Amino acid sequence: MRVKVRPAGLLLLALLTAAVAHAQPSTPAGLAGPVVRIVDGDTIHVRVDGRIEKVRYIGVNAPEVHHPTKGEEPGGREAAAVNRRLVEGKQVRLELDVQHRDRYGRLLAYVWVGDLMVNAELVRQGYAQVMTVPPNVRYQELFLKFQRDARAAGRGLFVGGGLDLFGGGLDGPLRGLPQNQVAPAKPARELK
Repeated sequence: MRVKVRPAGLLLLALLTAAVAHAQPSTPAGLAGPVVRIVDGDTIHVRVDGRIEKVRYIGVNAPEVHHPTKGEEPGGREAAAVNRRLVEGKQVRLELDVQHRDRYGRLLAYVWVGDLMVNAELVRQGYAQVMTVPPNVRYQELFLKFQRDARAAGRGLFVGGGLDLFGGGLDGPLRGLPQNQVAPAKPARELK
């Protein structure tokens, strides 16, 4: 049986392929490299294939250190110091989720040092809060468990019974906006 290929069908296939490639920047799935800079508690720079990638940790939010409008938030230096101890100068593996980059062009990743996921460890130690930004929600339930445990144990920034340094309750995730929308001036309130 012979299949006839019409020029219009080929054009449609080419357009669909180009649209999918344009919608999601090309990013290889198996990324790894050394950490060359720690920006704050949830952002690092990693050398990948000869270029420096700014990497934002998926699923978590740490207090700011260098925010252009908020300035330094309480706990920001502490969160950055813990992040530094976990990753500085180390080889990391970057696990991607559905959306590979945010609206600022940062690579979005679950960051691994050996068998330790840094995103989860920051939440477990109480130096980051869960922040859900769909469609990247692969480890949300794990992060929420670690957040509840950190709060109950008074670890990290939750010392003293759960001081809310993050601007919203502590029992659920912060809900992030889709990456193409403008973020509000203050963090979104958590959904209970």
